[in-house]
Amino acid sequence: MASNFYDVVKARRSIYNLSKKSSVSDARIEEILKEALTQAPTALNSQTSHIVLLLGSSHDELWDATKGILNAIVPAEAFPQTEAKINGFKGGYGTVLFFEDMAAVKALQEKYALYKDNFPVWSDNGTGILQYLVWASFAGEGLGASLQHYHPLINDWVAKKTGAPSTWKLTAQMPFGVATAPAGPKEDAHLETRFKVIR
Repeated sequence: MASNFYDVVKARRSIYNLSKKSSVSDARIEEILKEALTQAPTALNSQTSHIVLLLGSSHDELWDATKGILNAIVPAEAFPQTEAKINGFKGGYGTVLFFEDMAAVKALQEKYALYKDNFPVWSDNGTGILQYLVWASFAGEGLGASLQHYHPLINDWVAKKTGAPSTWKLTAQMPFGVATAPAGPKEDAHLETRFKVIR
């Protein structure tokens, strides 16, 4: 079991070369996302995390909108590189949008005032765990993915498209699909400076 777990952990990489193919059915994708929401821990079981799945034309529209927004602010000489990057995300099968319900976070701050400064941090922890769980689960199913952060630039478009409440904070976008090229080599982890044992 542990061996299989770490195989999936090692398979999870940032994949930017995606196709409009999926290695699993849409129903299986939905099952993965629901299971991740169910199993990912949250502070005091607050369940502040939310997911919206974009498939088909909705996925394409997200990245077209993102490209349009960036075209208005990125210098002309730099835009071709930006456009190529966004087109790579659009080339995928779908996108997972991750949100945190800040109204729920605020309610926890009011209920547990002694820990009020911690709840936004714990919310960030929770969404990070959920994102990693989805990402690793996709890798285990043969899907490549990467984690993107085009918010707050795209917040208005996303809110209008998804109908997400104004209290939902967009935290990440995860385009995914079958990889058309592998990730590059993993860089040295520098464990000699990042890991310490004290006895």
